[in-house]
Amino acid sequence: MSSRNFEMRRFCLAFLIAFALSGAGVGGFTLIATTPAWAVQPDEMLKDPKLEARAREISEGLRCMVCQNESIDESNADLARDLRLLVRERLKAGDTDEEVRDYLVARYGEFVLLKPRFERKTFILWFAPLGALLLGAVIMFVSYRRRKHNTDDAPGATPLDEAEKAELKRIMGEG
Repeated sequence: MSSRNFEMRRFCLAFLIAFALSGAGVGGFTLIATTPAWAVQPDEMLKDPKLEARAREISEGLRCMVCQNESIDESNADLARDLRLLVRERLKAGDTDEEVRDYLVARYGEFVLLKPRFERKTFILWFAPLGALLLGAVIMFVSYRRRKHNTDDAPGATPLDEAEKAELKRIMGEG
């Protein structure tokens, strides 16, 4: 490889690293990749902007039962549309945000919430990741300790007797 090609590759690599670290590359991509595509249709929107803002806030936290990992605001499924309309109807009827969520949870279960509530029945959802992390750390620690303890002896090996040690020293040229 000629030195000119090497210098060109080095320059390109440096430029790419600088571009990524500057935030322009990462920031621009993140802005494009995380922009939500709202599925709320104009005929679903409420006339009152405050009620519509509340409806959007509630809808962002509700799971589309068809799409599973999208909020009902992002989903184009018919059920998501029905849920968006139901949220708006409940708000027009005078329900608070919490009453709307409670109504939907009573009807569809906790699964309808994208972020489950912190309750006794959802305890495992909140602490299972921490438990798995701690279990992994304990397993790694125990494994490390065993490996460190067994480095002197190979698994299943018996120590050398005096005759074998003498033979080994003779072979190694130490005696």
